[in-house]
Amino acid sequence: QVQLVESGGGLVQPGGSLRLSCGAFGFTLSEYAMSWYRQAPGKERELVASIGSGSVATTYTNSVKGRFTISKDNVKNTAYLQMNNLKLEDTAVYYCKAYDAKLVYWGQGTQVTVSS
Repeated sequence: QVQLVESGGGLVQPGGSLRLSCGAFGFTLSEYAMSWYRQAPGKERELVASIGSGSVATTYTNSVKGRFTISKDNVKNTAYLQMNNLKLEDTAVYYCKAYDAKLVYWGQGTQVTVSS
């Protein structure tokens, strides 16, 4: 069964860190580009970060540059989003997406809540 399974979300104080994981099952993650999206209550889903299939090229939305890092471990078939210096406005459900020219797979989402 082809699926992406996310984990690592939770409640953290402002300034804290979390690492989200996105495990791929039923396909080889190294053949796909990866993106992390987030959706806050009442807002549209936004692209947060992306990494190419070769794990070299990365892009970030401006609001997370310097704080978030996207990566892939092809041995573990898992992608990550390291989030540091978290802010209240980072609160959202975070989704991972794997894609190539033909296929797109989405994870189920994991909640990240930043609160004091």
